[in-house]
Amino acid sequence: MSSNDLRTSDRNTQDQAVGFEPQIITVNDDLNIVWPELTVIIPTRNERENVEPLLDRLSAALAGTAAEIIIVDDSDDETPEEVARVGRRLDLPVRLLRRAPGQRAGGLSTAVVSGMRAARGAWALVMDGDLQHPPEIVPQLFATARRQAVDLVVASRYAGHGSSTGLDGSARKGSSRFATRVAKVAFPRRAARVSDPMSGFFAVRLAALDTERLQPYGYKILLELIVRNPHLRTAEVSFRFAPRHAGESKTSVREVLRFGRHLARLRLQIARERNAEARRAPRARSRLILFGLVGASGIAVNSAALWLLHLEVFALPLLLSAALATQVSTLWNFLLTDRVVFRTSGKGGAWGRLWRFAAMNNLALLLRLPLLWTLVHVGLGVLSANFITLVALFAARYVISDRLIFGRRAEAIAVQTELPPVEPVKHLVDLAADGSKVDRARAKRIRYLPYRYDVAGMITIGSQVRLPELEYFRAQWLDGDMDIAVRVGDVGRGMPIGRAVVTQFVNPRALRYEEHLGRLGSNFRIDMGSTIEVTVGPLLARSPHVVYTNILEALLRFVVADRGRMLLHSACLNLDGHGIMLSARTDTGKTGTILRLLREHGGEFLSDDMTILDPQATALSFPKPLTISQHTLRAVEASDLSPAEWRRLRIQSRLHSKEGRSLALVLSRYNLPIMAINSITQILVPPPKYNVDRLVPCRTGSSTTVRDLFLIERGDDRLSEVTATEAVDELMVNTADAYGFPPFQYLAPVWVLGDRDYAELQRMERAVLTSAVSRMGLRRIASPSFGWADTIPALLEQDRRTAPAVPEAPRSPVSRPRTWGGAEAHPRSRSAAD
Repeated sequence: MSSNDLRTSDRNTQDQAVGFEPQIITVNDDLNIVWPELTVIIPTRNERENVEPLLDRLSAALAGTAAEIIIVDDSDDETPEEVARVGRRLDLPVRLLRRAPGQRAGGLSTAVVSGMRAARGAWALVMDGDLQHPPEIVPQLFATARRQAVDLVVASRYAGHGSSTGLDGSARKGSSRFATRVAKVAFPRRAARVSDPMSGFFAVRLAALDTERLQPYGYKILLELIVRNPHLRTAEVSFRFAPRHAGESKTSVREVLRFGRHLARLRLQIARERNAEARRAPRARSRLILFGLVGASGIAVNSAALWLLHLEVFALPLLLSAALATQVSTLWNFLLTDRVVFRTSGKGGAWGRLWRFAAMNNLALLLRLPLLWTLVHVGLGVLSANFITLVALFAARYVISDRLIFGRRAEAIAVQTELPPVEPVKHLVDLAADGSKVDRARAKRIRYLPYRYDVAGMITIGSQVRLPELEYFRAQWLDGDMDIAVRVGDVGRGMPIGRAVVTQFVNPRALRYEEHLGRLGSNFRIDMGSTIEVTVGPLLARSPHVVYTNILEALLRFVVADRGRMLLHSACLNLDGHGIMLSARTDTGKTGTILRLLREHGGEFLSDDMTILDPQATALSFPKPLTISQHTLRAVEASDLSPAEWRRLRIQSRLHSKEGRSLALVLSRYNLPIMAINSITQILVPPPKYNVDRLVPCRTGSSTTVRDLFLIERGDDRLSEVTATEAVDELMVNTADAYGFPPFQYLAPVWVLGDRDYAELQRMERAVLTSAVSRMGLRRIASPSFGWADTIPALLEQDRRTAPAVPEAPRSPVSRPRTWGGAEAHPRSRSAAD
């Protein structure tokens, strides 16, 4: 494309009526690709001197990426000709959008929207054309966008160790900070999700964006996106704002005034929308008022009970009295809330609602007690301190009651959407930090690792925290470097923070998880060197079950996959030399089935929750202690446990059941210190865990070849065939379900082991499963009454009886020949009659 062509195009564009979309010019037709993954949008105005270094550096940074570049130009100089000259020699497709003077209303923001509407990529990345946004940051922004479950990735000057040093002079820096604070004051919830809402450097998933709703004006397009699309899931990447390469800044007094007008207009528009939504949902507002009145009566009941228990009649200790008073007010509040506020008393599931309501109030009690004790010991009266702590938790209790316990009707939705939910965890990639030096966790103990484990001869672990789940693999003779080292230390900032943060350090690779309570919370850090160093905070160290289940088991899964096997969520045992495996979603009934099979049919136990599987269908023993949940009690005989153990178990199994897990998963979606809540809960009410031979006499085997896989589920009695592909897909889903509790979903997408990221490790797991499953017989069994322990032995016995009478047959895609006592078994029939 020649300069004359561009000048002719420019004259044609100026002749167009104001309001039409600008003309799109393809600069390098030969490289034009139809479906790029990424569109880089660069609005320019008189940036001729910056075009060549910008496009050269951007092309080098995006080498190997399916991307295109769109220049949206409002220039009055030779910028378009320079774009054409440089773009022709690039290895990326470049398109130019020329906007005539009459089409430039709104400035940079409307230029960006025009670029988004012309973009062909799934993601649009917006950056300035003056090189203050370093092109070398673009790959990390896009990698974060692809790996994380987010819609918006913001390059921030004010997160982590980013900086705004490239701004000219202290006045520019001060005005930038001031504008950021004003925006956050104007939109305290929506703009608070990012540290730099005034950034012009970001990537957004276009499918999550309603561009028609945007009404941008001026230079601050990101603020418009955040405010008008409050449900965008966000992440941040810190960077150092560079000095301008050439030319003059476009910031002026006029632009500052334009920003002020736009901010005021945006604030008024959002206020009008919220008022309209509130008018459409009067019942939800009245429900909130009724809940408040019931809560006020509950405070009176709680205070009266506390007065009787602690101050007047029984003189019990303060914290015990507060706990007992909470039980009294819980029952009072539940009856009124169920009958008056949500009017669900005539519907089924009352006991389930009562259990969830009591669990919520007692979790709130765990947060109240330390605050109550502190207020009383600084001189506040007992009843006054009690009142303050109860009022402080009112909003959280209403949201949980409305959304989880009693359900919410459609009319409540509008009011809820006026307050966009704060994402529970903030994602930050701190490119500006040296992960080996910045905020390095300080060890609280000596370096010695007193507990050592050798997991199946594959992975060595040294720990300063005793790990009961790995007791079977205890190997105190180990010395030298470990594959994984667990130490106790201070992690993160000393002061409380408003939201949990996952920080990814890139060089060297490290991850840090921080919660609201500062170093008093359940913080941890993972440094990914030749030895994976895990540092846990003191609170986590007191809850070994959380350390293992929520951190270490995830690491084991990655390392096992990297070594060519899979840590599969399944149960495995050997019945008369015949290896069988059971897989199901969490809390379906694997544990109870395994206990019954071992008690009634003998055999060797290998695993109940996780199994190490190789491509040849060889399963290695992973005998963690069994967790006895509510539905598993039916498989535990009274003679197995003492009366005291039975009494504890009935409470523990209820809390650590499917309902308790569901409640915790819902809480994890809110801005709460969920890891700290989980740790404290596990400390106060330890999970009911027993070694298998404590519950049923049996042997623990070391390995077996899995010949049959049974996918078990609840439902009407049914036996059906399963294809290999279906089995692999379901095993992957069941394993993912086992890792559903935070913080796995925040850590996994940014995990890199060697050169392999989470997606590559998942592909390796799938390859192992595909190979192993091809060697197994596959069946699905549904039962409404936990009857799998009856069905499975009957099926195996039927195979034994029929095998000698059936001649050899070709291998079917869902079964395989096998030998029983020297005779070759027939491929299984999967009919319902079986």
